[in-house]
Amino acid sequence: MNCGLLGRTLGHSYSPQIHAKLGDYAYALYENEPEELEDFLRRGDFSGLNVTIPYKKAVIPFLDDLSPIARELGAVNTIVRREDGTLIGHNTDFFGFSAMLKRSGLEVAGKKALVLGSGGASATAQAVLRKAGAQVVVISRSGENTYDNLEKHQDAAVIVNATPLGMYPKVGVAPLSLDGFPALEGVLDVIYNPAKTQLLLDAEERGLVTQNGLWMLVAQAWESAQWFTGSPIPQERIPEIHKALRGQMENLVLIGMPGCGKTTLGTALAQAMGREFVDADQVLEARFGSIPEIFATEGEAAFREMETQVLAELGKQSSLVIATGGGCVTRQENYPLLHQNGVIFHIHRPLEQLPTAGRPLSVQRGTAALYEERKPLYQAFGDYTVENTQGPQEAVAAILKLWEEGL
Repeated sequence: MNCGLLGRTLGHSYSPQIHAKLGDYAYALYENEPEELEDFLRRGDFSGLNVTIPYKKAVIPFLDDLSPIARELGAVNTIVRREDGTLIGHNTDFFGFSAMLKRSGLEVAGKKALVLGSGGASATAQAVLRKAGAQVVVISRSGENTYDNLEKHQDAAVIVNATPLGMYPKVGVAPLSLDGFPALEGVLDVIYNPAKTQLLLDAEERGLVTQNGLWMLVAQAWESAQWFTGSPIPQERIPEIHKALRGQMENLVLIGMPGCGKTTLGTALAQAMGREFVDADQVLEARFGSIPEIFATEGEAAFREMETQVLAELGKQSSLVIATGGGCVTRQENYPLLHQNGVIFHIHRPLEQLPTAGRPLSVQRGTAALYEERKPLYQAFGDYTVENTQGPQEAVAAILKLWEEGL
């Protein structure tokens, strides 16, 4: 069997990795321009295809048949070549979003749900929510309900982002503010890179239920694979693959006092996990010059601005082990940069074991005063705290255990 993903630009796709865990078939990436679409579908050597943006509607005229759900949604993301050579289109995004909603635990029956956007992903979310009994309102840039009259929908219990706003690499932006929704219970975002879009970070800060699109991605692939093979696949594969992908995609971030061992631990962790290690201070020095010199000539405020620029660049990437500077927690804006795609570990070491050489603030202010100021910030930033008192091997083992348990 030759299967694959049809789209226009596919370098970012995780689909080959997912399908490698679902079935014994080849899975390739087929990048085609719009004018090549008909010829590829008529003459391409494939048994089954997934279809992504921008072709979920464009493929329909070249198919011989549609499943009921594909016909209802007017969008296709799965194509199978039948034994007689004809092509049937199906939509597994419906199952994917249904699984995503179920995993969130949100009860939407009888409640208002706002769906942001009016494209194919929006149509899928609308159909699932309506089937679940929600009162669905579509928010778009034009029409009856827009981003300019959101005050009409302050009673919304659920918001679903079905737009690409906030997706890597253009992170840090949200389609709307959550301030005007006092009845809000949860936010779903079909984006899965970064793991937490700005919209999900905003929802998390308010204590709301959140769910990104990674579960949907895996669930729709699971159903697609069964269409390709014609054979059942245990549904337990969904959480297994989801866990593996999360573990691969998210960054492991180390914070803590200067000299607590972040670089040593980060290097060992990267080696153990088969990842790239990045020291944020080293990146900063390569770009801007010596840190002690920056403090001496430009001051701490200038240094912190440079540091935030570096963390913004590193934090939106994936699969890194990142060691940060000891004072990065003093700027609140650094938290979402690190948290959007990372699990943050606070490394703690007794003050008497912290070296001060080459560390301007440790020399100027003393480690005790510095730690008292930063302790609550480390606790606020960190998802976990790990003691680095017995040596790097024990600390690395503790971090890896917490990492695995948290996936």
